[in-house]
Amino acid sequence: MDGIELHQADALTYLGGTCTIFDAVYSVFGAAWFTDPGLLLPVVRASLKPAGVFAFSQRPPVEGCYGCQASYIPRGLDEDPAVVKRWDYGPDAWALILKEHGFVDVSVSVLAPPSGSRRTGTLPVRSIRGG
Repeated sequence: MDGIELHQADALTYLGGTCTIFDAVYSVFGAAWFTDPGLLLPVVRASLKPAGVFAFSQRPPVEGCYGCQASYIPRGLDEDPAVVKRWDYGPDAWALILKEHGFVDVSVSVLAPPSGSRRTGTLPVRSIRGG
């Protein structure tokens, strides 16, 4: 596609080390879920042009489990599970966090999973870099 550049790297390292200013930053079940928003959001905001879009998706939080949570990822039979931190917030909390970091026109919702699915749905977020 003409005019599109895709980058795959550690978000904090890449965005913190580039002078490129982006029209949009997207994270699909990625950096926005697995990186402390207090570290990530300032770097994302600094990497966006004014009115640039920051959009991401993740799984909605489990009721009562908010903030930094541990994910236990199974590995081999003789290995302990890998432990990965993730940041789980509901729509209202995400909206507040983004606004506190200079984002405006924040839209957060929860999309239900397909009928009959055992999955939990998706939490899509869209925001604009404020002035």
